[in-house]
Amino acid sequence: MIRQFELVEKVKAYDPNADEDILNRAYVYAMKAHGAQVRASGQSYFSHPLEVAGILTGYKLDTASIVTALLHDVVEDTTVGLDEVRDHFGAEVAKLVDGVTKLTRIEFQSDQTKQAENFRKLVLAMSEDIRVLLVKLADRLHNMRTLRHIQDPEKRRRIAHETMDIYAPLAERIGMERVKSELEDLAFAELNPDGHGSIVARLKFLRERGGDIPQRIMEHLDRTLQDSGIKAELSGREKTPHSIWRKMQQKNIAFEQLSDIMAFRVVVDTVETCYRALGAVHGAYRVVPGRFKDYISTPKPNGYRSLHTGVFGPEQQRIEIQIRTREMHDIDEHGVAAHWIYKQSADRRDGRQYRWLRELLDILENAAGPEEFLEHTKLEMFRDQVFCFTPRGDLITLPLGATPVDFAYAVHSDIGNTCVGAKINGRMMPLRTELTNGDQVEIVTSKAQTPSPTWERFVVTGKARAGIRRFIRLQERNQYLQLGRSILARAFKEEGYEYADKALAGVLKTFNAVGVEDLIAAVGAGHHTHREVVEAVFPASKRKRGGWAKVVSLAKARTRKADKSPPPVPIRGLIPGMAMHFAGCCHPLPGDRIVGIVTTGKGVTIHTIDCEQLESVADEPGRWLDVSWETDSTDTNVHVGRVTLTVMNVPGSLGDLSTVIAKNEGNISNLKIVNRSTDFFDMLIDIEVKDLKHLTDIIAALRATPAINSIERARG
Repeated sequence: MIRQFELVEKVKAYDPNADEDILNRAYVYAMKAHGAQVRASGQSYFSHPLEVAGILTGYKLDTASIVTALLHDVVEDTTVGLDEVRDHFGAEVAKLVDGVTKLTRIEFQSDQTKQAENFRKLVLAMSEDIRVLLVKLADRLHNMRTLRHIQDPEKRRRIAHETMDIYAPLAERIGMERVKSELEDLAFAELNPDGHGSIVARLKFLRERGGDIPQRIMEHLDRTLQDSGIKAELSGREKTPHSIWRKMQQKNIAFEQLSDIMAFRVVVDTVETCYRALGAVHGAYRVVPGRFKDYISTPKPNGYRSLHTGVFGPEQQRIEIQIRTREMHDIDEHGVAAHWIYKQSADRRDGRQYRWLRELLDILENAAGPEEFLEHTKLEMFRDQVFCFTPRGDLITLPLGATPVDFAYAVHSDIGNTCVGAKINGRMMPLRTELTNGDQVEIVTSKAQTPSPTWERFVVTGKARAGIRRFIRLQERNQYLQLGRSILARAFKEEGYEYADKALAGVLKTFNAVGVEDLIAAVGAGHHTHREVVEAVFPASKRKRGGWAKVVSLAKARTRKADKSPPPVPIRGLIPGMAMHFAGCCHPLPGDRIVGIVTTGKGVTIHTIDCEQLESVADEPGRWLDVSWETDSTDTNVHVGRVTLTVMNVPGSLGDLSTVIAKNEGNISNLKIVNRSTDFFDMLIDIEVKDLKHLTDIIAALRATPAINSIERARG
């Protein structure tokens, strides 16, 4: 445990003007406040805030941040109040302590809504002062370092999941690479101990077998650079087990196929020297294709700048080399803590590296509740990115898989809401097209356009999804209001009264409604019946049962008619006499691998083995039936295959589409246009076919049709 004078000396070493008195007082105050409290490890509780403060001194943070680290748990875990902290240490420290305390209060509760609300508060707090996040990350880092002492395995896994999903990506977003890597690796060791242990064992074997290879490579690199007149500092680093595991999963390759387990950093004085060093390296060693990335001319959103290249280096080893200036290296390692953005340069707060924080605030404004906010924010935390440009040359950074709609919302919410089309590299393309690095995107807008609910199927950014859902909610509410008013007006007229909104004001409490429009919308949505509202407003009114009985009788008759059993189908493995139907989510066809899911009162639903809906019953093996198609060729049943396709909006395209399907002995049983624009129609088509091969033949024929932009079998 760091002693009092050691902590003060650490701070004074990088900040000679630090307030020594307040550091000493905070140390003693926190130690007395926590008293005899102990952690799960058996250590004094005071060791935790002290270690958090020690972590922050490593990033050379200001005195207020160090004091906050020492005090960050006193309000929550002791009898000390926030006013007392303010009286002893000032308003700035009290505000920071309050920001961290609000998060900690609900951090270790398992309820999903509370976890989401916790994260919502974190975003609000760090938008006011980024130091709240810095203290919180140091707090989480020390908790992860001591996670093994928690006895409850479920609690350990929950904390590890939260770290992996939220805190590690946040550390990456503010450029704190070392914190991000350590958080990920500690969480990985808890969530997948076998995978972590396997990678660690292989790395140990490589180190033992390779001996001094890294040192020899660095010496060879140094000589190569010196021969070109370049003076540089060289260092090597080994990828973390989690980073290696993630790359193996993403690229579906074995450990032995990885080329950048070891990376070598070349630190020089100027940007010009960076490119000279790159030329020297490429001139001396054979380049690995596709491994060069220029993050100097195109920095990452968190401000990361460096040149990355892969080469077959000395001794024919595949290595990664990172070239940067000293200033870049400092920022790449320490992120926001390196240049005091939050304190010294207000104009930088609106720079590119803070765009993501403003977008989180936009999501916060548009989300319906904490859980939706957490869902959209996790989308915003993608690591893999594509860099696209506006027609004016402004850089827009998006997650991998982003579409022009994501691009439009990233530029501005109003542009996203009024987007009708997109030109990618000067060519009109469908809005669902995935963007790639270097694309120039021009968004076409119209004041008459509104967001389409179908956009939500293909957007990948949280900001875009939140904006679309917000519009859908408003649109649904307006529709429910119109429908609710119509229903209530008719109900009032039947009772002999004239309808007016103000007539509902007296019964709002009865239905727990905030306002009159909320009650009307609830009626339109079917949450309350018009009869309930009429009887609440006019208690003396009597229900006219005769008319309603006919409606109920008719509804029952229709239900009985719709419940006819389907014709026999060639399925093996079904329980004799049990009802069976095909799932509408995946439309299984003879030739698909299938599985049966038993539902009480509904019989067996047949799904394809890769249907996403099966995840909802993954924990109920008792409901799964092992079924398969009969191989008897006498099957004459007609099956429905569903495809999704994009058709060019040109004369004759629908005629070509139907002709191709008919020529291949298919029959269109249903066609729905789900999205339309000036140039393209997106459609869902149900085609009657014999089996999977029949549908595959039709899809192949349609792909060869010039009017068809793209076609796939629909899975949802």
